[in-house]
Amino acid sequence: MTTVADASPAKDTRARLPIAELRWSTVLAPLVVGVLAIAAWEWLVDSLEIEPFVLPAPSAIWDQITLNFDSIVKGATVTGRNALIGTVAGAVIGVGGAMLAGTFRFLDQMAAPVVAALAVIPIVALAPVLYSMYGAAVDTGRIIVAGLSVSIPVYLNTLRGLRQVKAVHRDLMTAYAAGPLQVIRSVTLPTATPYVFTGLRVASSLAVIAALIAEYFGGPIGGLGKSITSSAASSNYPLAWAYVSGAIVLGLLFYVVTLLVELWFSRHHRP
Repeated sequence: MTTVADASPAKDTRARLPIAELRWSTVLAPLVVGVLAIAAWEWLVDSLEIEPFVLPAPSAIWDQITLNFDSIVKGATVTGRNALIGTVAGAVIGVGGAMLAGTFRFLDQMAAPVVAALAVIPIVALAPVLYSMYGAAVDTGRIIVAGLSVSIPVYLNTLRGLRQVKAVHRDLMTAYAAGPLQVIRSVTLPTATPYVFTGLRVASSLAVIAALIAEYFGGPIGGLGKSITSSAASSNYPLAWAYVSGAIVLGLLFYVVTLLVELWFSRHHRP
């Protein structure tokens, strides 16, 4: 005999991305604010007759974007490649270093002053030194700068996440005779994962900024930083702002991709 429960269709219990539950108001609100801000910007520049070297109008910037779109894309590709390599390398170093520091207390104590020193190194001083060491014809210096900017926040956030693991959970795994790898896979990494992605979201934008600033002080021709300085030096301020707009889009792209990866990893934790 077939019951009502047997005849009812099965409910889809597969985990979904949190972005699937995003409301339209969440998307429309910042878009409306952005449009109003650009309109007010255009009106202020026209009404107050502000000079382009002070603040160009959005319409003038848009004209330069359409005229130099290919150049902006090429520059974003160069800067984005350096930032991407630096992000991956810095994330691996940051997570690996945090796991070692979280496992061995003496390494944590030894690394603390080194991490504090690396965190305050100014890019404007580091980039020229790296160009002298590795040569100004390669992007090695820019990648190292981007990787350093990523590794510090990822290391600190990962280490904080590793410290959130409760002793009772470790004791429970010990009672079950779990090995070190099982403890890391079942307890340590799930607890630290949200903190790792918090560091990655912050670091992804920092990587773009670091790679961009490193281009101001030499290195190969190409990249948005070089284009910004060249346009400003030739007094073509709307074009310089067009390249700045490309850098903003590139930074947002890095942030959004990191956020999507985080949502993909966290989908199994939703009911």
